[in-house]
Amino acid sequence: MNVVRIGDSSSHRRGLAGMVAAGMLAAFAALTIPSHAYAGTEPDLFTRTLAKGPAYAIFAAFVGGLLVCLTPCVYPMIAITVSVFGARESKSRAEAMGLSTSFVLGIAAMFTPLGLVAGLTGSLFGSALSNPIVVWTISAIFLALAASMFGAFEFVLPSGLTNRLAQVGGIGFGGAFLLGLVSGVIAAPCTGPVLTGILLWIGKSRSAGLGAAVLFAFSIGLGIPFWLVGTFAVHLPKAGRWMVGVKSFFGIVLATAALYFLKNAVKPLGQLVSPATSFAMVCGGLIVAGVALGAIHRSFDEGSKWVSLRKGLGVACSVAGLFLLIGWIEMPRGHLEWEASEQGARSRATTEARPVLIDFTAEWCGACKELARDTFADPTVMAEASRFVAVKVDATEEDDPKVDQIKNKYNVVGLPTVILIGKNGDERQRFTEFVPPAQFLEALRAVD
Repeated sequence: MNVVRIGDSSSHRRGLAGMVAAGMLAAFAALTIPSHAYAGTEPDLFTRTLAKGPAYAIFAAFVGGLLVCLTPCVYPMIAITVSVFGARESKSRAEAMGLSTSFVLGIAAMFTPLGLVAGLTGSLFGSALSNPIVVWTISAIFLALAASMFGAFEFVLPSGLTNRLAQVGGIGFGGAFLLGLVSGVIAAPCTGPVLTGILLWIGKSRSAGLGAAVLFAFSIGLGIPFWLVGTFAVHLPKAGRWMVGVKSFFGIVLATAALYFLKNAVKPLGQLVSPATSFAMVCGGLIVAGVALGAIHRSFDEGSKWVSLRKGLGVACSVAGLFLLIGWIEMPRGHLEWEASEQGARSRATTEARPVLIDFTAEWCGACKELARDTFADPTVMAEASRFVAVKVDATEEDDPKVDQIKNKYNVVGLPTVILIGKNGDERQRFTEFVPPAQFLEALRAVD
């Protein structure tokens, strides 16, 4: 890693421009591939934490931004960037805080619209995930991003463009904001893979508001170290090999995300999981073994074939263990008796004078899986739902004309969609997002 002295302003600007320009390339790539607030994964970076609700998603995004600052291509730039926007030369603590805050708000001003756009275009992404070509492409992108975390390549733009970007900003609150605005596109090559994963997840959530909130939280997490150094002249710990571990962690998460998306196209991947507790213990053992082999703390560029072999095996064990463990966590621990035919279910309900529960679901729908795992599998929900004729419509293959016909019949425009129909055949309630067991139980009880 090159060492840059703070006194060398031209080096400062080249280093800052390089990380900004490389980030712009990755951000552009992310926006060209749009990806519920309750995904069981994610992927991005996000796995089970995001599945717990918006507050957890926002917190996870904040932590993700903070962790990105610990990577080798961001961390060394913090003190340099603070010097560029003038916080070090401020006459008072209040002025330094104002400059630092302006810089962070500039980052947020760049990130937040990305989340808004990803959320607004997410409905297109949900439909696209039924296409195997799209799934394979996304998985390949995640694997490529993971490879970048392991040092296979770096995001780089032409030096002429990076030099132009270096001229943005300057002393003063406006200059600090502009510098944050440009830097906030990603802020460094290491941020590209992380931001891409988050944008894919936001697109999958189909929520513009949540997308904006998540990217705002990510930008604040990314900006906090800059703000602390600029405001309080904090001296950060010396950069070192520990930052390689941070990149390896992100690489493992991204590779796991690739498998998570791929199981939508490769069905056997989704059939490897067992609900047994012992299976979860085996998954945990794989993760521990992978870390022990060197998945996190060793590097492929150490020069030893034996170390590289250990690192590769460790990464494979960690990714496999994490992927299977996520699948185990997602599995419902109980289930309703579902009819496969909508027409048959409605006919049976009419004959037996019973209400109907229709669940439109898909393999790529994270919120659908959470409904199955947490709501439909709840004992009190299952007991109350037993008086319904329950039918599940699998909309994974959206090109299927039979699926289109049923969706059009019930005016279904997105997933998840759960419809409750009374004995008289009238629709009584409709849910188009994850609903917790208590709320769903109340809705069931209100249907006669």
